[in-house]
Amino acid sequence: MPDVLIKNVRLLADGVLTPAEILIENGKVTGIAKEFRISEYDALIDGKNAVAIPAGIDAHVHFRDPGMTYKENWYTGSCSAAAGGITTVLEHPNTLPPVIDKSGFYLKLKQAKKKSIIDFGINGGVTNNLEKLTELWALGVNCFGEIFMAESTGGLNISNDTLGSALSKIGQMEAVAAIHAEDDALRLQNEKLLLNDNSDDVHSRIRPNECEEIAVRNCLKINEAEKTPTNIHFCHTSTPEAVALIDAARKDLQAKQNQMIEKNKNKDPAERTSDYQILRHITCEVTPHHLFLSTKDCGRLKTFGKMNPPLRDPKSAEYMMTALRTGLVNAVASDHAPHRTYEKETAIKAAPSGVPGVETLMPLMLAAVRKNMLSLERMIEVTSRNPARIFDLERLGKGFLKPGFDADIVLFDPKDVQVIKAKNLHTRCEWTPYEGMDGIFPAMTLSRGDVLWDGSQIIAKKGRGSFLPGKGRRPDADEFDGVDDRDLIDENEMENEEEDE
Repeated sequence: MPDVLIKNVRLLADGVLTPAEILIENGKVTGIAKEFRISEYDALIDGKNAVAIPAGIDAHVHFRDPGMTYKENWYTGSCSAAAGGITTVLEHPNTLPPVIDKSGFYLKLKQAKKKSIIDFGINGGVTNNLEKLTELWALGVNCFGEIFMAESTGGLNISNDTLGSALSKIGQMEAVAAIHAEDDALRLQNEKLLLNDNSDDVHSRIRPNECEEIAVRNCLKINEAEKTPTNIHFCHTSTPEAVALIDAARKDLQAKQNQMIEKNKNKDPAERTSDYQILRHITCEVTPHHLFLSTKDCGRLKTFGKMNPPLRDPKSAEYMMTALRTGLVNAVASDHAPHRTYEKETAIKAAPSGVPGVETLMPLMLAAVRKNMLSLERMIEVTSRNPARIFDLERLGKGFLKPGFDADIVLFDPKDVQVIKAKNLHTRCEWTPYEGMDGIFPAMTLSRGDVLWDGSQIIAKKGRGSFLPGKGRRPDADEFDGVDDRDLIDENEMENEEEDE
């Protein structure tokens, strides 16, 4: 007997919304049909003619836990994600302590297991810890990064020499390196030139388009020079110049790989030439703030619009939407990086960089579909299918609404356009840069068949989320955690959880 039958929904098939029903058993989709003639099931969900799509995968969040839980924690962050239609996240490593060794990994994993209501992966940090990367891969990190090529929150930025060594090591593990591409030398030079400039848009001028362009070029060049190049994923790509470099590198890589395959196709593995390499990919993501905001918003947002990389000029933002729509950009991720209001209410150069966004990612993208900025099919690709493929989550049943995959589903009414208001969001952060903008929020969010969000409240328990290990995880990884539970940050003692707000 099926656990759940979802009736009266519409699914996208060949570009057309078609009436359908969905069967769920043991957390998996087991059937999709126009109508199931069954009378017995544990639970019935009436979709009320809603559209059903795969729930979102946000491959770039900073839930600040452990170490900065006054900004966010795994419970508040995961509730915010679920209310916005995200049921899987990849959490980046720049927490306190950072995930740069076994201790940092297990501290974060235990906090996430205790609090998260959604499924999650944990990324490994890259700093002067090259000897720890193999260990982190064996523990189950999903990928490595974001790897900071310039100063940002957490202070994990590295030199180009260290980057090259790290990329080679990551390549040997056939893993993914997620890159924060900004050139630190140009940033420092511009900081000196603009020392006395406190204009609202000064942060964008300190880190101009060229800053990202130089870093992307350097990263691609460094990776290609290594004996074992790795899979590269560029985080929060924000400029036409960077996209052009990434596109050219992809085409060059594909041409070389085609030549290699052709040369070796009739040879036994033992006879293949030494330059025969594992197929690699070069991918990139864009954030909603680089799609829907620009430097024209700096005067309105002031420090609340400060992030790395910064807001770009309107033409760059318009280009990034075109690049997303046409396939040059592969995914959308929020770079959810919350800070409290009182931290942002200071001088522009003193304010921390980062904005919240995990709860508004899907609503903004669905509103963009309604405005014909991109198709629903493409929106599904960039928020679920492509992230699952890029980060090897398809292997774990993520990213697709079809039999055999996890029943991670969002139901929404495409006509229910709402005004985004910070007071209605679930993050511990009290504000949003998208205040007053249009969003289409989920009427229901399901994770592995469980209803997390019913359109008005979170109804999931703390700790129901599952860890999604990377493919390098050793079967005995839990046996060598070596972390005393007494070393865990005691959230109750530290801040009494503030009732998880």
